[in-house]
Amino acid sequence: MEYLIRAARVTDIDRLVALSEKSIDGDRGASPLGAADLLRQLVYLPQASVFVAETQRQVVGGAVLALRPSVQAGGFVGTIDLLVVDPDHDADRVTGALLEELIRSASNKGCTVVEAVRPDQSGAMGRWADQGFVPAGPRIQRTVAAAGSVARRN
Repeated sequence: MEYLIRAARVTDIDRLVALSEKSIDGDRGASPLGAADLLRQLVYLPQASVFVAETQRQVVGGAVLALRPSVQAGGFVGTIDLLVVDPDHDADRVTGALLEELIRSASNKGCTVVEAVRPDQSGAMGRWADQGFVPAGPRIQRTVAAAGSVARRN
């Protein structure tokens, strides 16, 4: 089966959210936007790239690359924030094609590093390693309430 990777359109977002429901199921209480609303905005923002994989006019996967400047990295850092594949399709091929496009896009946008959360399954790590990803230690983070959210008003 042939997989086409292209920039997402607003009309692709509902399918992308349906595919990623388990991935983005976390605590979204601090966010004033739902996942679909946020993804629709990201389609138009220059500091993010949203791609979909399709075959026979059906979206079977998708990914989001978010950019941030980093003095330490010497340029921009691209963060793969989401990568999902329909379980009925070839996860290796779809993931590989999406990662190739994400890396190409990151390079074109001046990124010096592309990062992602380490996958849980060992088979998934192999797909990422095929694209040159290596473990880079754990990251730390802090949750903040988004402006306009209920958590911030309290």
